[in-house]
Amino acid sequence: MKKIILKTGFFAACLVFIQSCTKKLDLKPTNDVTSETVYATAAGYKQALGKVYGSFSLTGNQGPAGNGDIQGIDEGFSDFFRLFWKAQELSTDEAVISWGDVGIQDFHNMNWTSNNSFLTGLYYRSMYQVTLCNEFIRQSSDANLSKRGISGTDADNIKQYAREAQFLRAFQYWVLMDLYGKAPFVTEASVIGGPPPPQANRSQLFSYIETQLLAIEPNMPAPRANEYGRADKAAVWALLARMYLNAQVYIGATKFTEAITYSKKVIDAGYALISNYTWLMRADNNLNTSEFIFTINYDGLHTQGYGGTTFLTHAPVGGSMPASSFGIAGGWSGARTTRNLPNLFPDVTGTADKRSQFYTSGQNLEINNLTTFTDGLGVTKYKNIKRDGSNGQSQDFSDIDMPLFRLAEMYLIYAEAVLRGGTGGDATTALGYMNTLRTRAYTNTSGNISAGQLTQDFILDERARELYWEGFRRTDLIRYNKFVEGTYLWPWKGGVSSGTGVSSNLKVYPIPSRDINANPNLIQNPGY
Repeated sequence: MKKIILKTGFFAACLVFIQSCTKKLDLKPTNDVTSETVYATAAGYKQALGKVYGSFSLTGNQGPAGNGDIQGIDEGFSDFFRLFWKAQELSTDEAVISWGDVGIQDFHNMNWTSNNSFLTGLYYRSMYQVTLCNEFIRQSSDANLSKRGISGTDADNIKQYAREAQFLRAFQYWVLMDLYGKAPFVTEASVIGGPPPPQANRSQLFSYIETQLLAIEPNMPAPRANEYGRADKAAVWALLARMYLNAQVYIGATKFTEAITYSKKVIDAGYALISNYTWLMRADNNLNTSEFIFTINYDGLHTQGYGGTTFLTHAPVGGSMPASSFGIAGGWSGARTTRNLPNLFPDVTGTADKRSQFYTSGQNLEINNLTTFTDGLGVTKYKNIKRDGSNGQSQDFSDIDMPLFRLAEMYLIYAEAVLRGGTGGDATTALGYMNTLRTRAYTNTSGNISAGQLTQDFILDERARELYWEGFRRTDLIRYNKFVEGTYLWPWKGGVSSGTGVSSNLKVYPIPSRDINANPNLIQNPGY
C-alpha cells in the first residue's frame, strides 16, 4: 500500500484525542487542507482509504520517526503489529526479549500494570485506527457524496471503500475485545469533540463486531477479487471464524458450529497452501496469494518504520547469527524463544518438520537470564530474503508482508471446532486438513497422524508448530485454560525461573490509566 500523506483537520484532531486529556481538544484546522478538500473528489477518497489501510503498516506521516501518529510512545515502538506481537507472544512460552526498556520485561514476567507504555501504545493505536475508519465511513455517507456531486460508479466504489473501513474497524475492535475486554465505543455516529464515549464490554463488542461483519459480508468483493492487501469476503469470514472459536472466552457461550461454518467458507473459496512453508515469511511473500487471506503490506522503501516485519527480522538476530543470512545489515539482539516451543518439534534442525526454524549455535536451550540474548534458541522464521536467495529492497527495512489471516489457520479452526462439539463438520475432514498441513511441513506423508492422535491438545500443539510468532499464542493458551494456570508452565512464567501460575485477572490487560483518568465512563478491569 503506497504511503499517502494526508494532513486534514480531522487527523490533527484525532491525534489530540489519542493523547487523552493532556491537551484541550481543538477541532479548528491548523492548515488549509480540510476534510472538505480531501474528500472533494473520488480520487481523494481513494487516497484517504490509503491512509486507513496504511495505519496498519505506518507509524506516522514521515517515517521511520519524527512525526508519529501516537504521542507518548517512541514512534519506533508504536507500529500496530509490533505492539500486538509483544502482547500476544512475549507473555507466553513462545518468546522472550533481552532488552531493558521500561515495561518490556513485564510481559514475560506477567507483572504488567495499567501504566505499561507498550500496552498503552497498543490500546491507543487500535483506537486511532478505529477513529480513522469512523471518519472515512462518516465522509462516505449518501448525504456527503450527494453534497459533493459524486454519483454513479464513483459513488459505488466509495461505498465499497466504506465497507472495507467497517471491516478494518471491526478487526481493531476485535483486538481490543480480545486483549483488553473493554473499549471506548465510538462509531461514525459519534460526535467529534462531544462528551467522552461510553465503554463497551466484551459482550457488547462481540455483538457489534458480529453485526457489522454480517452486514457487510454480502456486498464485499469475492475472495481474492480485490486488490492485494485489501479486505474481501474471505477476510470477513476469517475474522468471524476466529471470533466464534473464542466465543466461550468472550461471551461465555460456545459458537463452534459457527466457527466450522465460516472457516469452511474460506477453505472452499479456492485457496491452497503454498508448497514451501519456509517461503511464508520471505521478502517476496506477496506471491503467496493462494494462502494469504488478508495481509499488512510492508515495503522496504515506502513503509519504513521499526515495527512489523522489520522488527521481526531484526530483533531475533544476534550472538553468532550472521545478519546477511537474514537479508539485513545488522541484528538487534532481542527476541528468542523458550525451550517449550522447539520441544514441540521432532528436532530443532528442521530435518523432519520444516516448520522447525531455530538457530542453535552459541545459543542455550535453557534461559538462566531473560536479558542475556544467548539464553534461548534463536527463531529464523522471518528473513528479508526472496525465494531465489536475493535480498529485499532494503537491508534496514523489511519487504515481508504480515498475513493477519491465512488458510492454515482456517484448517486449524475447523478441526478444533469439530473436536469441541460443533456441528456441520466431521472428524474425517478435520483429520484431512491436519494431514494437509503436516504433509507440507514434512514434504511427504511421514508426519501424518491417525484419527486416534487428533485430540484438542494435539491441535493446540499443532497451532504452535504452524503459527508460532504470528501473534496467536496468548489467545490460544487462554482458550485452553493454560495461560495463567499452574498446570502448564514455561521458563520464567510469572517471573519464576521454573514457571508459576498467576492471577486469573491477567487473562485481560488493564485499561491504560491515562484513559481511565481522562474518561469518567471507563471502568478498570478487575485486579488492576
